[in-house]
Amino acid sequence: MTAELHSRRSVIASGAAAAVALTACGSGSEPAAPKPGGKVIALAEVPVGQAKSAKTPDGQDVLVAQPSAGTVACFSAVCTHQGCTVNPPRDGQAHCPCHGSVFDALTGAVKQGPASQPLAKVAVKLQNGDVVTA
Repeated sequence: MTAELHSRRSVIASGAAAAVALTACGSGSEPAAPKPGGKVIALAEVPVGQAKSAKTPDGQDVLVAQPSAGTVACFSAVCTHQGCTVNPPRDGQAHCPCHGSVFDALTGAVKQGPASQPLAKVAVKLQNGDVVTA
């Protein structure tokens, strides 16, 4: 009976810790993950070494980058500071029009605050020359 009680306490404690961790992760402004398999953009539309603004099939604003030939990265276009949509990338950077945060358009990393967190990654893959949600 002691082992069973200990086991129940462990499960309850684990669940409480997980609930706290989940609460800390979400700010309420993070976009939901897009539905898998939808076309975002043709890879040929994204020049090597650059990024372009696009929308997922669900309507989520994203930045799609091709850091090197045949590789792709995708980030939410929602600024991590206060949820504004960043401007389309120029010269390898995406600027937030609300408070001036600047992000590296190829990596999503913060280059200038006030944002302190990188742009959220969006899972994508290449399929028949298209960037699709994963």
